[in-house]
Amino acid sequence: MLASGSSHKLAEFRRVFEGSRVRLLSPVELGCQCDVDESGETFAANARLKAVAYARACRWWSLGDDSGLEIDALNGAPGIRSSRFAGPAATDDDRNTRVLEILTDVAQDDRTARYRCAVAVADPQGVIAFEMEATVEGVIGHAPSGDGGFGYDPLFIVGPGNTTMAELPGVAKDVISHRGQGGRAARAFLERVLLRAGA
Repeated sequence: MLASGSSHKLAEFRRVFEGSRVRLLSPVELGCQCDVDESGETFAANARLKAVAYARACRWWSLGDDSGLEIDALNGAPGIRSSRFAGPAATDDDRNTRVLEILTDVAQDDRTARYRCAVAVADPQGVIAFEMEATVEGVIGHAPSGDGGFGYDPLFIVGPGNTTMAELPGVAKDVISHRGQGGRAARAFLERVLLRAGA
């Protein structure tokens, strides 16, 4: 199960798991809910907290992730506070607007950034069985572009040219994205463990 109530994350991870004999379920589909205090100081710590909490609450193999944007000109901010960067009630648009305001006078060459994703897999007893981190490098644009993805995707330019994550088709995004990399690694681990055990 995915240790998250986010429909956006569920959609991205499910694309990565497409074609696998391991089926990725949501907590709602399992009739199980869990509130997690994301009190970790790193993405990895928060991914572990989510995976363990959901696994223990639902007695199910659990895939937790924590991810966000690190901007070099902001000393790595918003980092683990990416979803709360513009306040607890802020929307994606609010957060993107806040980033652009702070970077108004920052030159293009100094707008380097990366998406970071930490994934952790816990067994049904809540024991961490697998974890890893993945990143994708890019730069922050001067205006939002594209209507795909979520979060900071409309600002995050990847590869040559000025293509943002929000302008990439979902499958193309998964090939290079931090969450795509983490999801593929978690999928490979779960296939080895669960399919071998006949679970």
